[in-house]
Amino acid sequence: MLNQRLQQKLLQKLSPQQIQLMKMLQIPTAQLEQRIKEEIETNPALEEGTGEEEEMETQSQEETAPEIETPEVEGAEPEAEPIEEASKVDDEVDMSEYYDEDNEGVAEYKTDNPSEVYDPDDDNKSVPVALSSTFHEYLESQVGLLDLDERQQQIALHLIGSLDDDGYLRREPDAIVDDLVFRQNIATDEAELLHILAQIQKFDPAGVGARSLEECLLLQLKRKEDPSVYTEIAIRIVEKYFDLFAKKHYDKIENIFSIDSDKLKKIIEEITKLNPRPGNSYGGSSGEAQLTIIPDFILTNNNGELQLTLNSRNAPELRVSNHFKEMISTYKKAKIKSKSQKEAILFVKQKIDSAKWFIEAIQSRYNTMLLTMNTIMEYQREYLLTGDEAHLKPMILKDIADRTGLDISTVSRVANSKFVQTEFGTISLKYFFSESMSTDSGEEVSTREVKKILSDLIGAESKDKPISDQRLTEILNERGYNIARRTVAKYREQLNIPVARLRKEL
Repeated sequence: MLNQRLQQKLLQKLSPQQIQLMKMLQIPTAQLEQRIKEEIETNPALEEGTGEEEEMETQSQEETAPEIETPEVEGAEPEAEPIEEASKVDDEVDMSEYYDEDNEGVAEYKTDNPSEVYDPDDDNKSVPVALSSTFHEYLESQVGLLDLDERQQQIALHLIGSLDDDGYLRREPDAIVDDLVFRQNIATDEAELLHILAQIQKFDPAGVGARSLEECLLLQLKRKEDPSVYTEIAIRIVEKYFDLFAKKHYDKIENIFSIDSDKLKKIIEEITKLNPRPGNSYGGSSGEAQLTIIPDFILTNNNGELQLTLNSRNAPELRVSNHFKEMISTYKKAKIKSKSQKEAILFVKQKIDSAKWFIEAIQSRYNTMLLTMNTIMEYQREYLLTGDEAHLKPMILKDIADRTGLDISTVSRVANSKFVQTEFGTISLKYFFSESMSTDSGEEVSTREVKKILSDLIGAESKDKPISDQRLTEILNERGYNIARRTVAKYREQLNIPVARLRKEL
């Protein structure tokens, strides 16, 4: 049954400008330039430039201001409307917002405090990328060396295209057979496919085309140019006892092959020298060079005084197009305004609004990033002066949010994918955030300090008798850190350190 009732709800809706700012905040510097280029391409009212350039353009265009013309149709009389009706449009569109002879629209943050923008080299704006053939192209160049007909070459090229970045064939042969039939109209069977794959496995680098880690290691062991006396046993271990080898059950392997620990050690060295990812030895499938991390902030230590500057790429020079402003000026001076002129000026208004919102978003991003990083710098002052992890204070997002007055989600967006360049390296902002734990004396210390001690203990352990998680817990407790064994195991996993048994070496 339908009924009427009053209901009160509390809703919070984000404006388009707020959504745009949130998206801008989480973009790292390396992607900001591309985002700006995309906006300039889609919005003709936005352009790069400084206030001085705009002033010169304004002066040069005063006498030749462009007019918004109405397309003329042959045989039709020009359309004219009463001035009274045009005044309604003027009420809807406040021209004073868009027509400003004082160069409104220049990015104010570029002139407010130039010292806060660091630009070591304005001309060096691009990151060079080395041109080279990709991993797959390198393999394809070797297909011509095989004794294959044109059809078999197509199968070989398809197999090469199915390899992943590590050089492995992860797909099942029957699935590849189906692909060849449906996509390339090439009929084959699994036996022929495996025969061609076996020839690809003879390509360089050794181990390419393997379907598992064991097969990859075997391909490399069997292709050794100078096999040692231990190579044959290494092949048998990988073929039949790889599981025991991976789990480091060395005593069982010694009993199976009736060898001592010294001989087993040399066999293990023979295997561990192999490359488990042959595709990476050629730089991966993309053939692209690793791009250098571009810091968002530059932090310098000037005789004990920390000075923070924002990378100049975070503060690009943007403005509202002077040409679009002249359109507004021309419309304002016109006594009679046609329908097409009004439609054109509404389009201009929309683009100018969008350009202003984008410039404001860049400015808000600039201010928010500086505010957040300045707060982090003051909070972690001792660490940033020394670089010693022992001085890294426990800090969570809420600590910075409370000090800045920003929302926790805003601080999170600023910290995500951002880096600061310091005297002791370029550091991710996420690195400064860590939880705390109490010592016996009641002092709050960062969990990073505990992880550093844990890493140092494992690094200094005897590899033939690695320290167990229980013993690591006891050592930390003796040093005054109240920590449980499961917490030690969690920190060890976060440091990508395996359990004691897998750290054992002969």
